[in-house]
Amino acid sequence: MFGGGGQIKYDRALTVFSPEGRLYQVEYALEAVRRGTLAVAVKSKEDVCLAAQIKIPSTLMDADEIDKIFQVDEHIGVAISGLHADSRALVDYARVQGQSFRLTYDEPVRLNMLVKTIADVMQQYTQYGGIRPWGCALFFIGIDSVGTQIYTTSPSGIYRSFKAYAMGNGEATAREYLRTNYSEDLSFEDLVQLALNSVKEANDDESTKENIRLSYIKSKDKKFTIASKDEIEQFLNKSE
Repeated sequence: MFGGGGQIKYDRALTVFSPEGRLYQVEYALEAVRRGTLAVAVKSKEDVCLAAQIKIPSTLMDADEIDKIFQVDEHIGVAISGLHADSRALVDYARVQGQSFRLTYDEPVRLNMLVKTIADVMQQYTQYGGIRPWGCALFFIGIDSVGTQIYTTSPSGIYRSFKAYAMGNGEATAREYLRTNYSEDLSFEDLVQLALNSVKEANDDESTKENIRLSYIKSKDKKFTIASKDEIEQFLNKSE
């Protein structure tokens, strides 16, 4: 509790509040999310898409093995931001919950129910000693009986729904671009272009088929699809 010079330290234990009512360990986890690579999701009345940037730290690394977007169920996908190991564990848990719901009720899980389950797990890791918060956030897209959906989770246990949102390094710039250009009546092509342009707007690095990941779900089939490199290149060429 006490650091050098007698100064009280409120970040030594997860369960200790500062005088301002803050949990510093949770805020440190949120900072890990903000430093993750950027992901942008946009939905219309019919479709929803998710674009994400990856960092390739070395030319010796196989970029194809760097995962940023994952499939959770046939109708649900997720992008991750923050610590990849933490994210991977939560994605696996989400997959199990989705399959458990399908086996129990013989229908696909509703995204808001799945996200609440994940958020409850994340919140539990903010209130017990001897553990640390999850150093990641999950960025879900899906189409279910409610319609097109975008949800985010936070290390604090908060979950929220959005029409368009950005998360990660450069999120403030990307969100401002979305606020200026978003419309609920966008076509699928315009939807994808808005997501890709938001990523471009927020980053100095050139967007290429090697460092961009793209996924989408269309209402006509409600199937989560991860775009191929050739497909990503076509969309990027149209956005120039």
